[in-house]
Amino acid sequence: MPDSGEQVVIRVVDDILAVPASAWDACAGRDNPFISHAFLSALEESGSVSAERGWLPQHLVLEGDDGAIRGCVPLYLKGHSYGEYVFDWGWAEAYERAGGRYYPKLQAAVPFTPVTGPRLLVDPVVEAGPVRAALIAGLESVTARHGVVTAHVTFPTETEWRALGEAGWLQRSGQQYHWENRGYESFESFLAALNSRKRKAIKKERREVAESGVSLRVLTGGALEPHHWDLFYRFYRNTTDRKWGASYLTRRFFSLLGERLADRVALVVAEADGQMVAGALNLIGTDTLYGRNWGCADHFKFLHFEACYYQAMEFAIERGLQTVEAGAQGEHKIQRGYLPTRTYSAHLIRDPALKRAVADFLSREDAYLAFEMEALSDASPFRRTAPSRD
Repeated sequence: MPDSGEQVVIRVVDDILAVPASAWDACAGRDNPFISHAFLSALEESGSVSAERGWLPQHLVLEGDDGAIRGCVPLYLKGHSYGEYVFDWGWAEAYERAGGRYYPKLQAAVPFTPVTGPRLLVDPVVEAGPVRAALIAGLESVTARHGVVTAHVTFPTETEWRALGEAGWLQRSGQQYHWENRGYESFESFLAALNSRKRKAIKKERREVAESGVSLRVLTGGALEPHHWDLFYRFYRNTTDRKWGASYLTRRFFSLLGERLADRVALVVAEADGQMVAGALNLIGTDTLYGRNWGCADHFKFLHFEACYYQAMEFAIERGLQTVEAGAQGEHKIQRGYLPTRTYSAHLIRDPALKRAVADFLSREDAYLAFEMEALSDASPFRRTAPSRD
């Protein structure tokens, strides 16, 4: 239990506004903007997250005997598996073919956001281990209370993932492609670290974007205006409608994001003939730049790479940020300096037969993942000898 002998109570709230922002953010910290009260409340208030959309908030709040909040978990009761990026469609299909009912399920996550960060949020004034254990016990209790078969914690930190594994949850790994700032003084110094062929390819891509007449700049803070969000939302819809047929985020979400987290937004804007033609949305953490959404009005060769990857790198170098996370999937990121990085999820499965089947699947999947990551790492664009000058 948190602190010696303290009695704690777990509450479930279906609206994050029922939790004081100051108390939630004390547990969330400032490192990762996606778990902030401002970001999560913008999802709910904008209607991007709601029961009607299959994301019913069921946030856990752990209170001490003095009523103070010791910890919390962003948690949702879900009627589908959309917007998660850790895929369990096969599990659901197999279980329902066998006569079971997979949905609804519980999901501890940031909706529509494949970004690693804390999920078991702990107030730093208390000892983390006992509070984390109490939150895990709370998740298990709420899962049983709802009568659902599974609960999932997606994209937690490795420390949380290990704690969940020790509590008996099934552990799963995935991979993304992240760029590491190795003390680069400029984008040119990053290029100097690459082998000659990859360095030339990136220079060619950037040159073609510049020669196409497209210019780029990064907007943050007070430079972000409503018309930027109007256009970006249009581009976002162009992309999501083309790829998935549905858009998770509403227009109001972007307004609320601009109102509440403008200083933590880095919107890469691409312009041609004085008009905004594309945009890439990033959020700024303490040491990481998180790439999230991209959209464009028309096709421009190599513009996606420039806006989403190279501009993000330059911004990170200028701000002294250590990492750029460019979202899920995409082996093409490797040749641009984004290397394979493990991500984590943990899964509570209350049906013993389903748990055995999933555990067997995860064992085989993890062996394949380890092999794949090793093979992909061999494709690193970084030079192994002294740099040459082109």
